[in-house]
Amino acid sequence: MAEREQRKQQRNRRQNVVDQRSGLDRRDVDQSASTTNLERRRGPGRRRTDFMRAADEGEMTQEQFMFLMAIDAFKRVNGLTFPTWTDVLEIIRKLGYRKTLGSELNLGERVEDWTERPDAPSGVNKITENDDDDLEESSAA
Repeated sequence: MAEREQRKQQRNRRQNVVDQRSGLDRRDVDQSASTTNLERRRGPGRRRTDFMRAADEGEMTQEQFMFLMAIDAFKRVNGLTFPTWTDVLEIIRKLGYRKTLGSELNLGERVEDWTERPDAPSGVNKITENDDDDLEESSAA
């Protein structure tokens, strides 16, 4: 008898559209408000792109492989296991990537979008005045 009740409760819970943690009806939640164009969740009508499918299946494009090798080289040369996001951006810029188009992401009003010329310098090797002072202090010591 108790076993039958448990099965009935499980069946009812699966059919329930109210999220047990938040108490919200998932059908009433506005999905468009949080759309950033970064969502990877798939559902009916949402297919993986060829770009993602190749990587997921272990067949990298030339671009993906070059990026992976650049990250690996950076980690080996600098003795790091986990590069910071700033390190990753530095590697991307040194690979020759520049922001020449407007963003395809919807990040809201928290960030201002910009573009730059395709031949713009990477800007990661530029030494600032503060860096010059640090170099002078370390060489004087």
